[in-house]
Amino acid sequence: MTTAFELLWRDEEPARRGRRPSLSVREVVAAAVGIADASGLEAVSLQRVAAEFGFTTTSLYRYVPDKATLLTLMLDEAIGAPPDLSGIEGGWRPRLEAWARELHSLFVRRPWLLASTGGEGVMGPNQLGWMDSALRAFAETGLEHRDVHQLFLLLLGHVRGVAGQAAMPDAVSEQWRAEWLGSVSAIVDRRRDDYPALIESIDGGGFEPADRVGLELGLRCVLDGIEAFVGRAR
Repeated sequence: MTTAFELLWRDEEPARRGRRPSLSVREVVAAAVGIADASGLEAVSLQRVAAEFGFTTTSLYRYVPDKATLLTLMLDEAIGAPPDLSGIEGGWRPRLEAWARELHSLFVRRPWLLASTGGEGVMGPNQLGWMDSALRAFAETGLEHRDVHQLFLLLLGHVRGVAGQAAMPDAVSEQWRAEWLGSVSAIVDRRRDDYPALIESIDGGGFEPADRVGLELGLRCVLDGIEAFVGRAR
């Protein structure tokens, strides 16, 4: 049985004996990505993908052995090629800013990727390419590799966190925020002396939706911290 690793890192479609297949693995994966984009990851099944081509589910096994493999291939396909940061002048900081914004846009455009990335599993060329792109920028800092890896995870965590909030539908986000603020306000209003800073933040609009401001403010703080760390290391 062909594994996810073999399919991810193939140089070309594997040759098959007998009648030439009417589809390619890439076409199957692209169809699955389209379903996820339109209806979410939970809508993806081998049966649903097969139906896109008028196939039976059994016929789809000629291209992918199981759903887990399909999801792995979808992930790398949907992430796409990493951004080319080589033309960005100014050193590591503007390059990491561009990298973070590109990744944020990708996660907002395809929020199902947030639930699919970050865990264990086979990584494909696009996933490794995104990591390599960021690490090339970090290399300009001259920091130790272990420090770079931790700082990379810090930057990635910020992007993922903000994108997760931004990906929430406006109606759902507003309802959740209103319900949360309502329940918290009902509690703290009776004990204002116990939570003065929280009350002041709520009254001052601190919990209003941040949208892209959340990305930029946090990104600036993260990179300011990295810049200070680089300065001390030198």
